[in-house]
Amino acid sequence: MKQFLSFVRKEFHHVFRDRKTLLLLFGMPIVQIILFGFALTNEIENSHIVVCDYAKDNASAQLINKLEASKYFDIHQNIMSYQQINEAFKSGKVKLAIVFPANFGTELQHTGKAPVQIIADASDPNTAGTLTGYATSIIKDYEMERKAETLPPLQINTIVRMVYNPELKGATSFVPGVMALVLMLICVLMTSSSIVREKESGTMEILLVSPFNPLLVIVSKAVPYFLLSLINLSVILLLSVFLLDLPIKGSVALLFVESSILVITALALGLLISNSTNSQQAAMLISLMGLLLPVMMFTGFMFPLESMPKILQYLSNIVPSKWYYIIVKNVMIKGLGFREVWKETLILIGMALFLLILSIRNFKNRLA
Repeated sequence: MKQFLSFVRKEFHHVFRDRKTLLLLFGMPIVQIILFGFALTNEIENSHIVVCDYAKDNASAQLINKLEASKYFDIHQNIMSYQQINEAFKSGKVKLAIVFPANFGTELQHTGKAPVQIIADASDPNTAGTLTGYATSIIKDYEMERKAETLPPLQINTIVRMVYNPELKGATSFVPGVMALVLMLICVLMTSSSIVREKESGTMEILLVSPFNPLLVIVSKAVPYFLLSLINLSVILLLSVFLLDLPIKGSVALLFVESSILVITALALGLLISNSTNSQQAAMLISLMGLLLPVMMFTGFMFPLESMPKILQYLSNIVPSKWYYIIVKNVMIKGLGFREVWKETLILIGMALFLLILSIRNFKNRLA
């Protein structure tokens, strides 16, 4: 029994001496429960909407105030045309529009019936369905309040219109998300593991003392994974078009250019991870465990970023896949061009350049 207890004590000493093991045992569960506690929710709050009020009467003003008073909506702006609604949807900042027809209050008072149009950006069908449900419930609450005050009872007919995805296909949300997830994780994992494998086998030292430029050695390692990632992208696009019946509405060439930028960003990140690890197991652990959770949570295709606390929304801005996901949805689903995604493209290019410079610099430092 004493021998058994001594072995148990010895194992505890090993665990508490190893900071990495302690971090894995206690740090990861704490981080996950906090992050998922905030992210795993279907409730969306403070979503930006626009209001197009052709009526400008007392009834429409009351209903607008009721929408704004709810925790679900934040009225981004009041507009006066359907063209402005389209521009608001193209910007990506607005997910819902409420349109009050002319004579809304007059029709409600004299006939007891009046329509209200709800237009939703259905490129993310789950978010569109949730926001439409919130708006419909608020309108129904207003209708019930007015019914108690007037005779005959009032009836507000909500006319729902889904743009970009009228059939509410789930593929419009998860295909761009899968593209971001696959390109990001595979490139990082393969690049970091490939270079670390050379370190473990001892061939990296031979390559570094050879007449070859060290930078060319790294580039030669990255090129095959760059090309294979583009093949992966082609397969995903072909499957989405012919198997999932999800047409590509925008430029395919622009889609490949944007994907190439993400791939370069991921390859640079994989190189950076390989600089700080000496075993394939450590490289795979960092690549998978360190990136899988942020990419899944902060890209926006699994959990709505609007429902997260502000600090997590700010944190999501450093995840490259978030910007790529926005670009792919705008190009592939909405059919928009470079003019609408140039800001996200510049952010992605900036991340790629930063990681490339940092990775190459760290690699040269290791040579010294």
